Amino acid sequence: MPDEQHPTLLRRKIAILIDGDNAQSSLLPQMLVEAGKYGLVTVRRIYGDWTTSSMNSWKDVLNFHAVQPIQQFRYTIGKNATDSAMIIDAMDLLHSGVVDGFCLVSSDSDYTRLATRIRETGVYVMGIGAKKTPKPFVNACDVFVYTENLDAEKKASRVRTQRKSTSKKTETEQEQEPESITILRQAHEMAVQEDGWARLDLMGNALAQLDPGFDPRTYGHRQLSRLMASYKDYFQMRTQEIDGSTLFYVKIKE
Repeated sequence: MPDEQHPTLLRRKIAILIDGDNAQSSLLPQMLVEAGKYGLVTVRRIYGDWTTSSMNSWKDVLNFHAVQPIQQFRYTIGKNATDSAMIIDAMDLLHSGVVDGFCLVSSDSDYTRLATRIRETGVYVMGIGAKKTPKPFVNACDVFVYTENLDAEKKASRVRTQRKSTSKKTETEQEQEPESITILRQAHEMAVQEDGWARLDLMGNALAQLDPGFDPRTYGHRQLSRLMASYKDYFQMRTQEIDGSTLFYVKIKE
């Protein structure tokens, strides 16, 4: 991730709008992390007909991640009313000025004009969707992330965790990975630079997005730096002196 994105983690406010009919519920945490790389996700909404069984997979994850479900009935068979509701909300948000960035989650080409219209106002817009997403929608966004890449990262992370937990330990000696490691890895992903290192203060900002209740004291440490230092098997740390201040950097151990 280019270095110039990091200051936006503090300044840009992003609305993530999800087309529930054209998105994958199991990737919601990864979508929020991806959007969080480009700003503070302040508006979280998902659109669909919640009276249908096709939306059931979303219900377990929405409350946990504080995503607001927006009901949109299907008035006509074969017509997607979700598109219209999401587009209207996006334009309302755009003109209200409460956000200065959008993340549109869908693989539907119907959002091409919406993305173009947002960019015409000078507002940042990113897209998340499957590789089948039509190119006009992809090209209308400042950044477009394919869900297949998010899914591959998710699976690779799971494999690395399993390998780490089994290496150098017998089955009876295996230790359970601390529950905080998952969210720390997500925060690192949001703040990481091209060289693989992430500033610890930016990771702290990312943690506040992912879980406002995250507190190093919950895990026995008064400071985030001390918590990270205690996880030597998972993270590598270094410091840098700049104008009399010490900056901490963190890198995930492979």
